Amino acid sequence: MEFIVPGNAPPGGHYSPGVVHNGLVYVSGQLPIKPGRAEHVVGSIEEQTEQTLRNVQAVLQAAGSDLDRVLQMTIYVSDGSLWGAVNATYARVMGNHRPARAVVPVKDLHYGYQIEIQAIAAVG
Repeated sequence: MEFIVPGNAPPGGHYSPGVVHNGLVYVSGQLPIKPGRAEHVVGSIEEQTEQTLRNVQAVLQAAGSDLDRVLQMTIYVSDGSLWGAVNATYARVMGNHRPARAVVPVKDLHYGYQIEIQAIAAVG
């Protein structure tokens, strides 16, 4: 098992941003925290979605993977009415790659954010 903590990863709690085991990388839930920023700026749901996917990508790349190697993503969104904008931004960032995906509505997320994403991807 290898624990992944990319140099540009947003600050976190008592967990590893990623764990590599048996050719897979498991990415912990990522929020739209901008690396290097102390303050938490929420922004639009489109901005939050893209930043969250970029944070997932940073962990994947540190593990020797990338967004095009994602097998499964789980997206937590605080309001179902945001789903259209989330899905449009997700499709733009992910391009033709379509991993298995689940969308889970939740009540509240940390720092007032509206989205969190976790992923499982192949390494190599």
